[in-house]
Amino acid sequence: MSETYLPAGMPAPVPSADGLDVPYWEGTRRGELWVQQCGSCGNWQWGPEWLCHKCTSFEIKWVQVEGSGVIYSWERPWHPVHPALKGRGAYTVVLVELPQAGNIRMIGNLLGPDDQEVVIGGEVEAVFEAHDDADTPYTLVQWRPKT
Repeated sequence: MSETYLPAGMPAPVPSADGLDVPYWEGTRRGELWVQQCGSCGNWQWGPEWLCHKCTSFEIKWVQVEGSGVIYSWERPWHPVHPALKGRGAYTVVLVELPQAGNIRMIGNLLGPDDQEVVIGGEVEAVFEAHDDADTPYTLVQWRPKT
């Protein structure tokens, strides 16, 4: 397995029991970013729901979007939120806005040095971090500054 940003021992994400988010996880395995859009009113949304947040239609579809966005907000936690992160130091978490998808926002880690400068409005791109050796393989979406 190639080196990953997150260390071994972290809980593996799995699709929800009702299958709602399966298209998202299948997309990440292919290196694609998928989000929901309402087939009735066109509203974009994240996280996954069975109905539209705007018009309550059940005509929700999954749409592939470009894996790029801008930093809307960020924080740099110094405390380990899981035992596997003990001794890992600070890390940067970003809230990324996707302009091509109605400005919905997704959260993720910002790859790079722990002390990197983070700029609100800075452009980022998705990085698909495969965990192929897991009991059930999965892929996480991380973010890195566009250069």
